Amino acid sequence: MGSLVACGGHTYAPVSERAVPAAIHPNTAEYIVKKGDTLYSIAFRYGMDYRQLAALNGIGSHYSIYPGQPLRLKPATVPSKESIVRDSSIVAPKPIITSTRQTVAANKPVSKPKPQSQAATKTPIKSTAKPSSSTAKPPVKTTTTNKKPEIKTTSSGKIYWKWPTNGKVLNTFKTSGVINKGIDIAGSRGLAIKAAASGKVVYAGNGLLGYGNLVIIDHNQQFLSAYAHNSRVLVKENDMVKTGQKIAEMGSSGADRVMLHFEIRRDGKPVDPLRYLPKR
Repeated sequence: MGSLVACGGHTYAPVSERAVPAAIHPNTAEYIVKKGDTLYSIAFRYGMDYRQLAALNGIGSHYSIYPGQPLRLKPATVPSKESIVRDSSIVAPKPIITSTRQTVAANKPVSKPKPQSQAATKTPIKSTAKPSSSTAKPPVKTTTTNKKPEIKTTSSGKIYWKWPTNGKVLNTFKTSGVINKGIDIAGSRGLAIKAAASGKVVYAGNGLLGYGNLVIIDHNQQFLSAYAHNSRVLVKENDMVKTGQKIAEMGSSGADRVMLHFEIRRDGKPVDPLRYLPKR
């Protein structure tokens, strides 16, 4: 048996002992969609916002993709001016004549306003209007308070997070050293894994290396939550789930021990779940 390797803050068997679940272009600038992929799972794999991935590839709000479809992961490179000049097949465009009018208008001197007549400035104008019999009301003063405005994640409202399962936190969120994109929670095989917030299931499968049986829930198009290493998944893609609903059972798929790896991602980027989950 080969030595173990680290991946996402965990230790796993080397790649040679597991099936590689993705077809990835060597320079990672392009990804070829395989069966079982969703736009969400591909964006999750590369730490992207799925809306950004859709925009890069001209995919509409339906977010539909198909096996064999090439997806661009980075913006197209714009050729330099030097390369355009050297290419003899490219004909330089003719200058636009209408731009000269804009140049003339821009260079035209601005005339100074004429000074007002001295008679107008020296002779005050007396008002013949009689004063009103009613007393004008003073302006209403607006009062300010120190109350902070309610912070919402999106216009659709706040997200009320709950712990996805009970158990001791084994590993916390880390962005340096041994990187961990979420938290690891201990437990026993078959323990209920619950949705941390209401939303739509956008991925339920095992196509992401190192995550085992994985469930991803989209909460409000800004926040996603992910539940990895399940022994059994109880939901399918496009299911609507409620906070606290059982979505899977704890296991060790893709890991070296029984546990739940839980992530929260904001605009495609991993964030510390302990900043959002209620204090224990």
